[in-house]
Amino acid sequence: MADWPDDNDDDVFEQLDGSDTLEAGRPEDPLDEGYTAAERPWAVNDWGTTPGEEKSGEGLDRRLARELAEGGDSGGDGLGDSDDTDGELVDDEVGDLRAGRLLAADGGDTELWATDVGVDGAGASAEEAAVHLVDEGDRY
Repeated sequence: MADWPDDNDDDVFEQLDGSDTLEAGRPEDPLDEGYTAAERPWAVNDWGTTPGEEKSGEGLDRRLARELAEGGDSGGDGLGDSDDTDGELVDDEVGDLRAGRLLAADGGDTELWATDVGVDGAGASAEEAAVHLVDEGDRY
C-alpha cells in the first residue's frame, strides 16, 4: 500500500526569510517585491515566434524594416508630460518620489496628514500610486 500523507499533517510551510533565499539585492521582506505584468504581450506577432520562422531565419531587409527610429524632441505643447496631448501637468506642487503605504498620522487631522511606511507587496492601487512625497520645507 502506498505511503500517502494524511490530512493530519502537522508540517507548517512558511515564507523563507530574505537571508535564506539565494537572491541578493532584494527587499528585506520577500513580500515587498511584486511583479507588474506587461500592458500588452511582447513579441507575439513578431517574426521568429514559430519554429518554422525560427528555422528559416529572417532576412536583413525585413529586420531593418522593423527597426524603429529613435524619437527626438518633438517640442510638444508644453502643457504636460506627453507630447501629443495635454498629459499630466508638470509643476512644482507635487513631489517626484512616489509614496508607499500611508498610515494616519498620530494626532492632528488624520484626513490630511499621513506617514509613509513603505511598499506593500509592490501592488499599489491607482489612488496610492497618485500620492507623491513633498519636501517638508515646501509649504504651499
